[in-house]
Amino acid sequence: MQALRTLETLNFDNSYARLPEQWFQRTAPKPLKNAHLISFNPRVAKHLDLDPCQSHPDALVRYFGGEIPVPGASPLAMKYTGHQFGHYNPDLGDGRGLLLGEVVNQRGERWDLHLKGAGQTAFSRFADGRAVLRSSIREYLVSEAMHGLGIPTTEALCLIGSEEFTSRIGMEPCAMLLRVSRCHVRFGHFEWLYYSRRHDELRQLADYCLQRFYPACLDADNPYLAMFEEIQTRTASLVALWQTYGFVHGVLNTDNMSILGETFDYGPYTFMDTYEPDHIANKNDDAGRYAFFRQPAIVHWNLACLAQALLPLAERSQLETVLERFPAQQAEFQLRRQKARLGLQGKDAGDAQLVERLWQLFKQQRTDMTRFFDCLTDAPDTESLPEILTEFTQAAPQDWTDWWTRYQQRLQHEASSAPIRRQQMRSVNPRYLLRNYMAEEAIREATQGDYRLVNRLLPLLRHPGDLHTDLESYRQPPPDWARAICLTCSS
Repeated sequence: MQALRTLETLNFDNSYARLPEQWFQRTAPKPLKNAHLISFNPRVAKHLDLDPCQSHPDALVRYFGGEIPVPGASPLAMKYTGHQFGHYNPDLGDGRGLLLGEVVNQRGERWDLHLKGAGQTAFSRFADGRAVLRSSIREYLVSEAMHGLGIPTTEALCLIGSEEFTSRIGMEPCAMLLRVSRCHVRFGHFEWLYYSRRHDELRQLADYCLQRFYPACLDADNPYLAMFEEIQTRTASLVALWQTYGFVHGVLNTDNMSILGETFDYGPYTFMDTYEPDHIANKNDDAGRYAFFRQPAIVHWNLACLAQALLPLAERSQLETVLERFPAQQAEFQLRRQKARLGLQGKDAGDAQLVERLWQLFKQQRTDMTRFFDCLTDAPDTESLPEILTEFTQAAPQDWTDWWTRYQQRLQHEASSAPIRRQQMRSVNPRYLLRNYMAEEAIREATQGDYRLVNRLLPLLRHPGDLHTDLESYRQPPPDWARAICLTCSS
């Protein structure tokens, strides 16, 4: 087995930097003032064959606080466009982040290193190119939380703080986040080349993506169509997971959509404390375009934008045929995970109705889904309503009793024993979830220079199904003050 590497000997091979120069701007990060390490994630270090024991905090700060170049890196700001709140914007690009390069590990996996908050680029649009501590902590924590839930996501290696300030909601401390992902190509990359009528370059980008991300599609009759089908399938699976766990992205613009079906570019996201389908996470979203219940339709619309951009490479009718399958795909993926949360592995004609009725009860009573499934996973296997579920029956206890009776009858058709079923349920039902107030508490302490809570939350979010006795309070309902938390595009 090959030895682990140091920060100075990471195996870089920067394929995107070898693409046409007009696709990006080469620029170096702007150092932060008095940068310091807030947190380091050894789990993500494994993706890079990076030895955590040899990753000295001072070196992490120098390299990822922008003071000195990372050996082997080739920093660049990517150009793309996209539809923002339904309107095409031709002026987008990496305005506060840089693709440092691509690290290839021993398994042949290629991982992008992307430094957020690295300073102005050609695409900053008069902004300062900085990220603030508040938003950086939120992305750092949610990256680990999504991974812990099994939801595809970008990840983060480390979080760097500083004594530099910038104006957001008042003066706020700046930070840098090193994002790690298999891919930073967005729907908006294809839209840029399509709407600027650079169709030869569009084909070149598509060929690059086929070779790097979707080589299995190269044998298809039309590889570009096959790649779109695969992107849609992955994206349908992703949004199904969002809907199952009550995740609200907040800003589902096409430039925030990854072609690998990963949750990408976290802003005013939230996991709903109680189930409210019309919940809007982003207070800047006056029309509610990105409300929770609209996410599947919005993602479908975004996929149609990508299909439009692929028209020079595939027939419209074929792309439309693929698009028509999305609602059924997404619904099938969603039902599958919803059933898993209930411990239902087999198939029954009434499963969809059973699940739909449960989610209706969630809506009617604004149920805390995380706590409901946590309780259900530990509930005794009896034919009567478990005492532990009584707290979810405020409005109509009989409705819960009726559902519970049907659920118990359905369990009789399952082949697995109750202990095995509960073990399976625990694998998909977390005891803990990253709620807004938890991130807010970590932010408040970090703003005062205390980063302990950020680091204490990391293992809880990484293994949300385990018991964390020192943080057991996070298994309880959120405090009343959590309802007053306001998230915007700057979050």
